[in-house]
Amino acid sequence: MELHLTSRSALPLPPPLAGQRRPNLSLSTPSLRIKNHTYSVPPLFSKAHCVIGCQASLATNYMETSAVADLDWENLGFGLVQTDFMYIAKCGPDGNFSKGEMVPFGPIELSPSAGVLNYGQGLFEGLKAYRKTDGSILLFRPEENAIRMRDGAERMCMPAPTLEQFVDAVKQTVLANKRWVPPTGKGSLYIRPLLMGSGAVLGLAPAPEYTFMIFVSPVGNYFKEGLAPINLIIEDNFHRAAPGGTGGVKTIGNYASVLKAQRIAKEKGYSDVLYLDAVHNKYLEEVSSCNIFIVKGNVISTPAIKGTILPGITRKSILEVAQRKGFKVEERLVSVDELLEADEVFCTGTAVVVSPVGSITYLGERVEYGKQGVGVVSQQLYTSLTSLQMGHVEDCMGWTVELYLLL
Repeated sequence: MELHLTSRSALPLPPPLAGQRRPNLSLSTPSLRIKNHTYSVPPLFSKAHCVIGCQASLATNYMETSAVADLDWENLGFGLVQTDFMYIAKCGPDGNFSKGEMVPFGPIELSPSAGVLNYGQGLFEGLKAYRKTDGSILLFRPEENAIRMRDGAERMCMPAPTLEQFVDAVKQTVLANKRWVPPTGKGSLYIRPLLMGSGAVLGLAPAPEYTFMIFVSPVGNYFKEGLAPINLIIEDNFHRAAPGGTGGVKTIGNYASVLKAQRIAKEKGYSDVLYLDAVHNKYLEEVSSCNIFIVKGNVISTPAIKGTILPGITRKSILEVAQRKGFKVEERLVSVDELLEADEVFCTGTAVVVSPVGSITYLGERVEYGKQGVGVVSQQLYTSLTSLQMGHVEDCMGWTVELYLLL
């Protein structure tokens, strides 16, 4: 498979964010090898960008700069850092996505009557890329994100990119922004695919046009505590999702609805909110953006996926890793009473990976776990999964995708 170069008129780089420096441009000519394919990429200069275009998502554009961006990697938090490029593809009424292209990161143009703005017709995904000690880059289970986006798109009456297109678009976006992948052990490159109704509508209806795009940002820990216990409060007033709704897909509206309860909790000093089911108000659902697990003896339990809980990819991975380590795993209804009697509690998610819970507050009563230290099980599962994600151990699960950079 070849990438075909077409020139484009000069496009200015977006202005750097506070604390960032303009890139120093390199004149080297690297080649990129994805799996069994090797791509040669000519150097691009600051006054002219090129677009490398090919079928479906197989399109990108590169500007060769220094090998690693000039950031304070030791103090990298979980916030947006403006990178070089983003991927964009369009889909019209025929349901087929156009050739994608890589363009400079920056604002996009939308009609005021776009479906995503008026009716919330949008989905997003989240996954990460890690840099290995040999300089190559690892993706973690990108095909699972493609499948979840496809399933969410069906629920939201949207077309979705194919699995192959999604995964290849992720690869190309990461490679175009490879200098922003943190050095080994300093963080990861967070990858944010978006699918939205970008076409103009007035009446309530599916949009006539859709945009699939991907941007990336280097990130550190999601919670300021890092791998340290977080403190949760159980929300007994607001609910995240209800049966028959969209709680089981990664639609954008699911996240805006948790902001108020989360803000109140953080003002009181809690890390985040744990939600209960909307019917009985006694069974665990999930944290604002994480799945929840409890440990009792050798049994690890987590709420079952029944339409109100997001099927987390880290959740799925942890269940498989735990089983291989000899734990009994259960997906079922988990009550508040069981939570309060647990030996250990932890959360999972793409952003947090595994986050131990130090305390739960419910109806004014606080229960602590592990004397505010990282639990043995949480530490064991965190180490096992991150070692695999970062390439420190052999991937016997077949979950990682390696991107080779040949300079």
